[in-house]
Amino acid sequence: MSDSDLGSIRITNLAVNLGGLQVLHDVNLTASKGDLLALLGPNGAGKTTILRTMLGLVRPARGSVTVAGAAPGRGWRHVGYVPQRHEFAWDFPISVADVVMSGRTHHIGWLRHPGKDDHVAVRDALRIADMADLADRTVGELSGGQRQRVLIARALATRPSVLLLDEPFTGVDMPTQEMLTELFCRLASEGTTLVMTTHDLVQAMATADRVCLINRTVIADSTPEELRDPTIWMRTFGISENSPLLTTVGAAGPVAPSHAGRAASAPEVPVATSA
Repeated sequence: MSDSDLGSIRITNLAVNLGGLQVLHDVNLTASKGDLLALLGPNGAGKTTILRTMLGLVRPARGSVTVAGAAPGRGWRHVGYVPQRHEFAWDFPISVADVVMSGRTHHIGWLRHPGKDDHVAVRDALRIADMADLADRTVGELSGGQRQRVLIARALATRPSVLLLDEPFTGVDMPTQEMLTELFCRLASEGTTLVMTTHDLVQAMATADRVCLINRTVIADSTPEELRDPTIWMRTFGISENSPLLTTVGAAGPVAPSHAGRAASAPEVPVATSA
């Protein structure tokens, strides 16, 4: 398999049902080696569900998904995942280095001891995430920003071709945001494909190569510079033309019927479906 295949993502006509409701429909999305793609949308838009589908944790009702050249869950050696911080048990008495080593579990194998390559991978990941000096500290002692960097280091320990990040900027201070932004841009420039969900619109517009606006389907997908039509933001977030959000993303101005990027149809209200 080529390096370009390992860094690729292809989602075609994806639909997902959860709890008898359709939460995603007609999602088409691609990413290539070295892309930095941001998924933006309101709460409940399906952003995290897209990531979980790419990981093989959610089963599609329809459509196809390929990540790192394989079906979801089969290319796990080449995919790193950074969950939201609240999903991790921070009160568990474990060191930073051991948390990062846990990212190597699939490479090591169950009930086997880490080898030299595993220790090198952990050391490199700690250095990249600027956490090497805190390797022996218990995770419960860390600040919010340090905890986020631990989760990123754990994902990087797999040496991924594709890195999926769920809300990486949430709850971290400005210096940490800047550090993470620089790190993500550097990883992308070195050939890692990154897909992140975030509510930090400013960081997303400043960092991502492409922005995909999601509300149960793809509303628009383009470069930040091209997503200046207020209409697509209004459709995505359900806001009025007077919303300050439009100023935040640089889309304030007269509302025009044309849509920037690859615009899709307006989101539909979820309907009950069979499980």
